[in-house]
Amino acid sequence: MGGLSNSSCETTSDGLIFSGNLVEKGGGFISCRSPLFCPPLNFSRCQGFKLEIDGDGRTLKLAVSCQFSNPIISTLISGRLKWVASIPTENTGTSAIQIPFSHLEPAIRAKSVSLPVEFQPSYITRIQLLHSKFGQPGQLNSGFRCGAFRILLRSISTYA
Repeated sequence: MGGLSNSSCETTSDGLIFSGNLVEKGGGFISCRSPLFCPPLNFSRCQGFKLEIDGDGRTLKLAVSCQFSNPIISTLISGRLKWVASIPTENTGTSAIQIPFSHLEPAIRAKSVSLPVEFQPSYITRIQLLHSKFGQPGQLNSGFRCGAFRILLRSISTYA
């Protein structure tokens, strides 16, 4: 979480409930992330992610961490680089969103990355859901809202 924000995650029969209070001052984000996948997940036969989410009209962000096959790049940015995509949600009900891997953009702390890096679907080490005042790398999130929130991640999967 950023600054004064607080949140928690709880698994239920409906999915993962991500709730709390988002405060913009001093940070302006909340986050829920998976444990590190060891060994990394291999989604090389897939085309992207599919999410079903009750997001209350907020624009969320999916962030994915990968290992790099190039040890030099891994040393420079390991653990800091995330592959991100915005997730606009409907005001009510469940939003079904597909995110092709080709739409994921590299970012470090919400800033664009100009290094020549490629998304590695065969080396996924962590998946993260965020709501932040920042949207795509280097841009503000027009769907950002402070205050109490309750997001239900019904499912996350891949598609071929």
